[in-house]
Parts: sequence; C-alpha cells; structure tokens
Amino acid sequence: MTAPASADGSALRLTWVQPEDLIGHELRQAGQDGRDPGAVHAIALRWLAAGGRPAPRRAGASPAPADPALRALAGRLLDELAALPSPLAEREPTALAAIRAACPDWPAPRRTPASLARLHAGWLGRAAGCVLGKPVEKLPLTGIRALARATGNWPLRTWFTAVGLPRDLAALHPWNRRSAGNSLAENIDGAPEDDDLNFPLLGLLLLRRHGHAFTTADVAALWLDELPAGRTFTAERVAYRNLLAGLEPPATATHRNPFREWIGAQIRADVHGWTHPGDPAAAAEHAHRDAVLTHTANGVYGAMFTAAAIAEAAGGRSDVHGCLRAGLAVVPPASRFARAVRFGIATARAAEPTAFGFDSVADRLHARYRDHHWVHVLPNAALLAAALTHADGDFTASICRAVSGGWDTDSNGATAGSLAGLLAGSPQALPARWTAPLANRLSTTVAGFDGIGFDALAALTLEASA
Repeated sequence: MTAPASADGSALRLTWVQPEDLIGHELRQAGQDGRDPGAVHAIALRWLAAGGRPAPRRAGASPAPADPALRALAGRLLDELAALPSPLAEREPTALAAIRAACPDWPAPRRTPASLARLHAGWLGRAAGCVLGKPVEKLPLTGIRALARATGNWPLRTWFTAVGLPRDLAALHPWNRRSAGNSLAENIDGAPEDDDLNFPLLGLLLLRRHGHAFTTADVAALWLDELPAGRTFTAERVAYRNLLAGLEPPATATHRNPFREWIGAQIRADVHGWTHPGDPAAAAEHAHRDAVLTHTANGVYGAMFTAAAIAEAAGGRSDVHGCLRAGLAVVPPASRFARAVRFGIATARAAEPTAFGFDSVADRLHARYRDHHWVHVLPNAALLAAALTHADGDFTASICRAVSGGWDTDSNGATAGSLAGLLAGSPQALPARWTAPLANRLSTTVAGFDGIGFDALAALTLEASA
C-alpha cells in the first residue's frame, strides 16, 4: 500500500483524519477525561515503541504518512482507548434529557419578538470579530502581543497590520498564511470566507429547508449536499468521514473522533440563538440537536452555552452578565465546561478593569489550560467568558479581549462579536472602523450566499426566527 500522491509526486497528507495523527490527540483526551491512567499509559508506550509520534502540535497532519503496519496499529489503539470508560461520564452526559436533569436552573420557555436591527448587528459583530482574529490564528500568546506592540496596537484596539512591522519579527511570528491577504487592516475588502461564517449560513439553510423541527440527520444530509469536505476541520471532518463510511449519528461523533470536545460545535450555535430571541432553553435544545452530529459532552455544552447566551442577548432584556448566566443555566454545573466558564468569569472580575489588566487574565487562563490543545472547547470557553465579563458589554473591548487572549482567535472573536453586537442593538451602534471595511459583503463557498450583504442575512434570519 502506498500513500496517495499529489500532482508534484509528493505524498498527500489529509489533515484531521489519519489514524496515526489521531492517536496522540485521543491519548491526551483520555488523560483529560480521567480514563484508567495505567491502561492509557500502556497504550501510549505501545504506540511510541512501534515508532509512533505524538500528536501534531499545531496543524492536523504529521509531516509524513505512517507505513501500513503503523497505521493499522493506530486504528486498533484508538478502538482500545474508546473502550475505556470515563469516570466523568455520569456528571458530563450527552443526552439532552440527562443534561436537563443535571441543570437545576434550566430556563423556562419564553418568547420575545425578533429585532431586525439587533440581528443585523449580531451578524456584523460576528464577522468583525472573526476577521480580527484571522491573521493571528495558531500564533502563541507571546507572538500576538509582540506583533500588536510593534505596530502600536497594544492593548489591542483595532485591526492587525503589517505596516511598520519589523522584518525579523514578522519572520519570527508569521501571520496565518491563509488569512494575511484578506484580514489585515490594509487589505480587508469585505468579509472573507471562514468556517466561523460558513456554519451560520448552513444553519440558515437548515432552518429554511426543515424548519425548527429539524433532526440531526437533517444536519448531516445538508452537509453532504452543501458543505465541501475541504471546508471542514477537526471533529467536523471526522464526522464527515464517518458519514461517508456509512455511520449514522450519534456514532458519527464518537467513532475515532478525538476532537469531540473541541470548539467546532460551538461555532455553529449562533443561528440557534439568533432565531430564539429571549428563549435560551429552546436555543440550547436546537443547538444540542445540531452538535451531537460531531461532538459529545463538553463539546456539546459549548454549543448549548453559546446558543443560550446569544438568545438572551437577542431578546434585548439582559446585560452581558445576564447572558452568561443564561448560558450557564443550560450546562451541567459539575461539568468541566461549567467550571471553565466560572473560572473565566471569576478571573476577569478579580483583574484590573483596564485594557492592560486583561493581560493578567489571559496569563492565568493559559497557565490553567496549558495541557489542552488550542482548539479544545474548555480553554476557549474560559477565555470567551473572561473577555465578555471584563469588557462589560463594550463591543470593541469584547472582540479585542477575546482575540488578544490567543487560542482559537477567529472563533472567539466571532462569538464575542455576535453577542456584543446583539447587545449594542443596531449596526449604527457599532464603531464604523469595524463595519466599514466589511463593505456589507460576505465571501463563501456555501451555494447561494457568496457576496451576500449582512442586511440581507439579518432579514433571512428574521424570517427563520421562531
């Protein structure tokens, strides 16, 4: 068996799906969710003794493919790890009924009329926060700070720029190569394509085709119809692969998927909040139905928390702190996710309320979650909660703190911008420096949406609202 080759004869490395690249991530996940340490250590030793490598640090594929025997071993070890029970499973359930039973403050159903202006601000906020975070995605915290300081933009208050950046610093901390050409201050011309913006579009398509009674199978079918596999990452790509292999939900979320507690489901949740203004419970239930295609436990809670918090913001009756409380109300309080959010909030409240004061918040979060991958939902949830708390509802502060804290910068910026935009209430309430470069235009490969304006998206979202 030989690895597939690209046009230039080099081996084709498919990210996020090769067993030899998944095993290191699953070993780390097993340690984090408390599976038998002795058994996990023994499996790790077998993998390393056979010549296996740790998980890729930043990207989704190791430099070279494994030989057939090593790849087969990786598959067997993934299955052995999956068979080990987690002692956290009882207090971190995935089934909706069990989640509700674990939440003593589950919100009562309620309805609030949707506001076109508020939805428009939510879309613009999501896009601005996403674009702000794109050029520094994957960079370490030290790199983000160095790039911003070198251009007089620290504490972060506006777009990143390469203008005036010393060459040696640019080489030491290179911008995200896919984003530098369309997300720096000097070259933003409309909102460029990003998975953090593609998924809300797919969410709209889902509701337009199936209404609010959609099923997880409907989500899967929509992806197969409308989402190119190359536009998926981490848990979404594994679930896509599992669908093509004939697996059905919820097995799509669990089979050889070490990313099932990463951030992917969370970035799909905004639409469920936007379309249930003032009703966090309904928003969380819809987000759950979407999330279980790809995620379990804390990965699902990320989607439910975000949908509920955004629904509360879309209702226009709460401040940012009430929105965070609404999000926590739909998450099992004994879960690691709830603890992460509470830690982020408490850390932000204890810090100096200035922009410079947020540096110490980010430092504490990075120290707490240094053993987690930068796309894992837990550190990012802590950072999102901390950024929103520290910013106290201010739009610019919300997206800048979320991005300046590192990790999944475009995803956190997008979610913070969505919620803060809703709280602002209208596009006119958002600073023009964030909205004008977006030029009321979104690029995407989602059919029927390329070049669409955010005003049109707000109108479509209003139509889809419950």
